[in-house]
Amino acid sequence: MANTKDKIKELRDELSKTKYNKRTQHHVGLVKAKIAVLREKEEKRLAGKGGGEGYNIRKTGDGTVILVGFPSVGKSTLLNALTNAESAIAAYAFTTLTCIPGLLEYNHAKIQVLDVPGVVEGAASGRGRGREVLSCAMSADLVLLMIDVFKPENREVIMHEVREANLRINETKPDVKIEKTSRGGITIGTTCRLTRISRETIEAILKEFRIMNASVTIREDINEEQLIDVIEGNKKYLPGIVALNKIDLVSDGELAAIQKKYKPDILVSAHNKTHLEELKQLIFDRLDLMRIYCKDIGKKADLDIPVIISRKGSLGDFADKLHRNFQSRLRFARIWGRSARFDGQQIRKLEHKLEDGDIVELHLR
Repeated sequence: MANTKDKIKELRDELSKTKYNKRTQHHVGLVKAKIAVLREKEEKRLAGKGGGEGYNIRKTGDGTVILVGFPSVGKSTLLNALTNAESAIAAYAFTTLTCIPGLLEYNHAKIQVLDVPGVVEGAASGRGRGREVLSCAMSADLVLLMIDVFKPENREVIMHEVREANLRINETKPDVKIEKTSRGGITIGTTCRLTRISRETIEAILKEFRIMNASVTIREDINEEQLIDVIEGNKKYLPGIVALNKIDLVSDGELAAIQKKYKPDILVSAHNKTHLEELKQLIFDRLDLMRIYCKDIGKKADLDIPVIISRKGSLGDFADKLHRNFQSRLRFARIWGRSARFDGQQIRKLEHKLEDGDIVELHLR
């Protein structure tokens, strides 16, 4: 009798042989749902057996970046070039055996950078302790995927392993709401035209997950994989950067051809520190951070050292970053900058969205 892994392999082989089109769309969706259900079963089995030593790191600073790549791609060299960490470096695989943290200080932000052991093909299934390595990324704020200029094809392998580990890089959570009901079957409401999945396939996938009664609201044109992600509810959506490393070791012509084919976000040489300032800025931007300046009552604003918060941050988030009691003590704030209608506008709502470069003067009880 075939075990779970064998069944998953059989279904994946079937998928690889099936040409995706309108006629096979329903069948493909069902097969993917069956794979997802089996994977969930296998993950629970592995979790029950225990995962051994992990790579749990206490998050610090204004954001956490994890370096993910194959062994010997240059992660340790990059960590040392970006931060004050001292990670062991050698010209052979598996040098990094534990999770090494470093601190990148840029634009007054303090960004934690984690160097974890290199992953290999099959990492998400546990090969080479890959499950522990990739689980560390679940608590990160950004994934920096490092690719060797001599093995650019590894980009697709790494992206596959990261996806198999329930990480969704540079994707947004689908705008789908599923509410289980006690009766009535499955009702589907949409606010847009569905071109990539049929209502029949939606019902079939839900039933594969033993959801027989539910109210489903879909507000974007999703496909079967996105629907499965919503049903499972265990995916982490993170920004990512693909960096092609060791560019100093190839000719300009070779580099141009690789860049055109594989389209990395940035080209770097960790060893020669080439384009590292551009990488720091890209990390800052992808973390979606902004700078807010403090002003004491009756004094000039301190424009030297800003407070770093998320671009989605509010006045309440800013107050909380300064002191955990400031939210409850806030009477109002005066704000100068793009989020204010006029300079010095008095704001009382903690939900007020701030803008990069705002100056905030807190008035407390």
